[in-house]
Amino acid sequence: MPSPERHILVVDDDDRIRGLLKEYLARNGFRVTAAADAAQARRLLDLLDFDLLVLDVMMPGEDGFSLTRWVRERGVTPVLILTARGLPDDRIEGLSTGADDYLSKPFEPQELLLRIEAILRRAGGRPAAGRRVSLGDFAFDLERSQLLQGDTPVRLTEGEAKLLKRLAQNPHAAIDRVVLAQDEADNAGRAVDVQVTRLRRKIEPDPANPRYLQTVRGVGYMLTPD
Repeated sequence: MPSPERHILVVDDDDRIRGLLKEYLARNGFRVTAAADAAQARRLLDLLDFDLLVLDVMMPGEDGFSLTRWVRERGVTPVLILTARGLPDDRIEGLSTGADDYLSKPFEPQELLLRIEAILRRAGGRPAAGRRVSLGDFAFDLERSQLLQGDTPVRLTEGEAKLLKRLAQNPHAAIDRVVLAQDEADNAGRAVDVQVTRLRRKIEPDPANPRYLQTVRGVGYMLTPD
């Protein structure tokens, strides 16, 4: 059973779904707070720390995609998106906002629980906002998007810094090349491949046999910090 200290924020404008999720997750050992819209969620996020957000996409006013982007700008709190829109393009949009996972409605409560537990396991080693990710002789500061060797900054291009930050926000998790390429004109991922090659030359003891910035065949890339 999950630790009772795990605090989840559920954001859904549907009173029934919000109540059911809150009851179900509470029965499974989580502390749960609920919000009816993005505005209320923002206020709660300014006041409290959460281990995970479970949020609906289709809400009046600000939608879940926009809220996820705002959450991701603030730090690395994991986000699980729920939506009735299950098309591949919608899934890609959800993941490209920085969400950790995407679950289409209707769903089985047990599947939701399993996905939440998987996200929290991956997030167990995830650094808090402003912390550094250790990469051998190097460290990446997430707050400043800065790579350091000791106390000396290592020059990164804007694209390299964005890519490394996205990977560092989700350590030990494979991230799709399409998601990593969202800020690039070439959304096929070729620009990402070039940036990965350059980053490996900067952080890897042996770029040909990467220890930290690994390729996940058929998916994309994964950062495996110390």
